[in-house]
Amino acid sequence: MAGKEKEKKSKSDSQNKSESIYINRELSWLAFNLRVLQEAADPSVPLLERLNFLSIYQSNLEEFYRVRIGILTHRVMLTPDKRDTVSGMLPETQINEVLHVTREQQILMGSIWKAIREELRANKVDVLDFRKISKVDELMSKKLFGDIRRMLDPRIISLDQPLPFLWDGESNVIAFLRRGTEQKICIIPLHRIPAYMSFEIDGCQKIVLTAQLVRHFLPLLLKKENITQSAIVEVTRNADVFLADAVNNADENLREKVSAMLTKRRREMPVRVRLYGKLTDPARAVLIKKLRVPENRVFVQNVPFDLSFRSCIGGPVSFRYEERRPARDIGLKKGEYFSYIEKNDLLLSAPFQSMLPFVDIIYEAADDPEVLSIKITLYRMSGSSKVAAALAYAADRGKDVLCLLELRARFDEQNNIDYSEMLEDAGCRVIYGLPDFKVHSKLCVITRQHDGNISYITQVGTGNYNEVTGEQYTDLSLITSREDVGRDGETAFAALISGELPPEAKSLWIAPCSFKSRVIEMLDHEIAKGENGRVAIKVNSLNNVDIMEKLIECSQAGVKVELFIRGICCLRPGVPGMTENITVQSVVGRWLEHSRIYSFGAGEEQRIFIGSGDLLNRNLERRVEAFIEAVTPDTREQLCRVLDALREDREKSRRMLPDGSYVRDPEGEGTSSQEALYRYFSSLRVSAEEPGSETADSNERGFFNWLKKLFAQ
Repeated sequence: MAGKEKEKKSKSDSQNKSESIYINRELSWLAFNLRVLQEAADPSVPLLERLNFLSIYQSNLEEFYRVRIGILTHRVMLTPDKRDTVSGMLPETQINEVLHVTREQQILMGSIWKAIREELRANKVDVLDFRKISKVDELMSKKLFGDIRRMLDPRIISLDQPLPFLWDGESNVIAFLRRGTEQKICIIPLHRIPAYMSFEIDGCQKIVLTAQLVRHFLPLLLKKENITQSAIVEVTRNADVFLADAVNNADENLREKVSAMLTKRRREMPVRVRLYGKLTDPARAVLIKKLRVPENRVFVQNVPFDLSFRSCIGGPVSFRYEERRPARDIGLKKGEYFSYIEKNDLLLSAPFQSMLPFVDIIYEAADDPEVLSIKITLYRMSGSSKVAAALAYAADRGKDVLCLLELRARFDEQNNIDYSEMLEDAGCRVIYGLPDFKVHSKLCVITRQHDGNISYITQVGTGNYNEVTGEQYTDLSLITSREDVGRDGETAFAALISGELPPEAKSLWIAPCSFKSRVIEMLDHEIAKGENGRVAIKVNSLNNVDIMEKLIECSQAGVKVELFIRGICCLRPGVPGMTENITVQSVVGRWLEHSRIYSFGAGEEQRIFIGSGDLLNRNLERRVEAFIEAVTPDTREQLCRVLDALREDREKSRRMLPDGSYVRDPEGEGTSSQEALYRYFSSLRVSAEEPGSETADSNERGFFNWLKKLFAQ
């Protein structure tokens, strides 16, 4: 009896703790997306950038519903009574809370769109509103409708017939028709026509959203029909598709199975329906029944689903951020990197510095007769990847090039399938991820042999080998010739080639075997220092209970804990007796904060690491991640500059309060951390003649020489 009472009390204490100290993961993510939406309302942000933030907010929310609500929907069906380990909430409760918060945010989204639209109109950019349109605009729009009319394929069905399939993420115009006493439905898919068109009248640019154009001119398209009402509809489908028994390195049909999974994903059950334009309750009921979606999953909004027309707007320079190009000249050119890295570690910081120097290193490896092999993990690559081209060139030059390509990088599967075929055709060896673990690490090992001695150049990064995101995300990349790091990297690849998890290593932290344990070990070390302990962690997300429990211990021991977390943070700071020594800051700005930094201690005792993983359960337990320590004075100094800039940010940083809400710092103005870091890193140069020195020389001769050689290849 006593044992049962003790167990009951333990569960009660745990539940109370969850309610007082932890935040549900999904609600925390929605709070992050709200910060994105708030950037769209910030008058200090240029007009078209505000429109872009509004578009990002919608895109983020669409992916969230496809993935997270997709997962929760499956849990409601399979394990409805299983509570979330952090917040204690049931799956259905989480979904209902998400739906409630989403509807609240929609109100703000609508008011922001109205303000942006009015400001655009004041600047002679008019996004046409067909509810109140001038005769001239009507005539021009009618001509545009005539241009696309042949591309439209109306599909009319009776109410007792199934609805034509509505593809995930594609807009359709739906019209309800009456033929005497009979009702019919017309669906017009819009996937074959552009999302927008434009024309100019008297110096004013007119933007025509084609979904609204088609809806407006339905009487011309359906001349014989009596149209009673219409709307634009878009379905968001569940992307939580299982790939059971498909991932096996020995399976030659893996690519085909992933391709089949992608086809299945597009046909999965709806998790959300969006409507532009109101339907009567009976019409809504018909649509809901045919789509087999709950009423509370239907959202009516006054914001266009597709805001990509931003790209066609000209306007003054004040409409956009001031140009900030990544610095491509770091003082080295191809042929100089290896000799420099043999004596110095090199840190690159995107998007302030270009990732092209890393591409240059691959080309230098390809042309170096001492290089035996290049091994690299690939997760997401750009559509026209310079990294892939460099790897193909190296294979053509006779190097042993191994590419571990993770086919299960969500929403990049098809791109990775295409690259796997291209790299194989180029002569690279291509292997895939492990059956139960995604390989998410950003790791590259170049092996060289000189006079019978083996040496390595190893790169560990926080972001993907992707030139496009390399100009949009803040990421870090550390490149070293340290032998112990190279050996650990080679050991990790040897395990992956064998289809095994990389073992615990000494110089690299490799998840899942030695990442979480190392973080906890470092936190324990700071706890032993009491009030002299210092922890600063910059990640994208935090939800692991074991790590959060240890951070609470840090706070209770007097350790000062600074958490710089862009997105999900399930731990409340500033709770008396629990987290009063913990602060949480989130930076949402021009670039997406993506780098991961782990700093323990201060002064000479400080140890600082970068790597590919967050403090989410999946990164700690279900993914292969790689982390490296910065040990040289210059790389340590540069990483400390990043943390200092975050501390001093008063423009784009928000602090989390104990109730989980976020506010801008009331202490006054301060420099944007991203602008400060752009000025710092874009001016950094290293010297090939004097290894270890840095200069602010802005001479770009080295870059242009490199560029000419690149195109010559």
